[in-house]
Amino acid sequence: MLTWPHPGTDWASHLEAVEPVFEAIARAVLHFEHLVISCEHVFRLQELQQSLNRYAEESGLPGRVLAVPAPANDTWARDHGPITVETEDGPTLLDFRFNAWGGKFPWEKDDALNRHLSNAGVFGSTPLSEVDFVLEGGSIESDGQGTLLTTSECLLTPTRNPTHDRADIEQLLSELLGVRRILWLNHGYLAGDDTDSHIDTLARFCATDHICYVTCPDVADEHYSALAAMEEELQEFRQANGEPYKLTALPWPDAIYSDDGERLPATYANFLIINGAVLAPVYGVPQDEEAINVLQELFPDRDIVPIDCRPLIEQHGSLHCVTMQIPAGVVNP
Repeated sequence: MLTWPHPGTDWASHLEAVEPVFEAIARAVLHFEHLVISCEHVFRLQELQQSLNRYAEESGLPGRVLAVPAPANDTWARDHGPITVETEDGPTLLDFRFNAWGGKFPWEKDDALNRHLSNAGVFGSTPLSEVDFVLEGGSIESDGQGTLLTTSECLLTPTRNPTHDRADIEQLLSELLGVRRILWLNHGYLAGDDTDSHIDTLARFCATDHICYVTCPDVADEHYSALAAMEEELQEFRQANGEPYKLTALPWPDAIYSDDGERLPATYANFLIINGAVLAPVYGVPQDEEAINVLQELFPDRDIVPIDCRPLIEQHGSLHCVTMQIPAGVVNP
């Protein structure tokens, strides 16, 4: 699922640079999966549906595009998209509230987007359940076996759910997501990040017993202390069977700055796992090649497909942040 940028978003002055990134993601996905695109501008949406479906057909690809007109404030589908839970009766889509990371930006259109898609028939007969709790997909990382990895800085921020403490949140996520254990990271951040330390920028499961994470080797860098403390926390975490996790450090990219001198949140942890492949964010820095090699070692049975995400981090997110996966059978292009 991609929520396409349009002139009414913060991408207005960057559309020429950022639309090719979305197109590269879309084309890469079509090699392996179907694709849902929504966009507020209907004419642009029709263009995309025609061009991308033509690309898939001419390339003999299995993926097809379902394009749906829908209003949106921004493009971060990871955070406003539906979160899927598998139940005995099949998949259920949970529509958590979205308030732009604690009210930092306009959010009303994004918060209504899932219901809009559901009403348009995108999800077929799969139920979409509204949840009166603010939760972004980028703030949680699941191993699929009942363990959730998250950060206290994000989930406990009072601008999201001021009446819920840590115990309340653990109970609620247990009930809604089938979670049996929550591993809380209390350290770790990226400069330029608007999300209050989303886990998908910092640490990710690459197997049920294996976590990859960002680390900063430069003691003079502003990130060094926080990421070293995060690494120590990861070393202390245990699997459900009591064993320590296998840990793999991801490369640390050279610092990247915007034109006005702001450091941007480049991270190799923001990769996207799809059927048969991993889409890897790269930024035009020397560490890109090493990052691709590390991801290939972590996912030896998948193709590693690099996507130039340098334009995305201008708005403080990356590849995983602009995508949301939906299980097979829910959407039928």
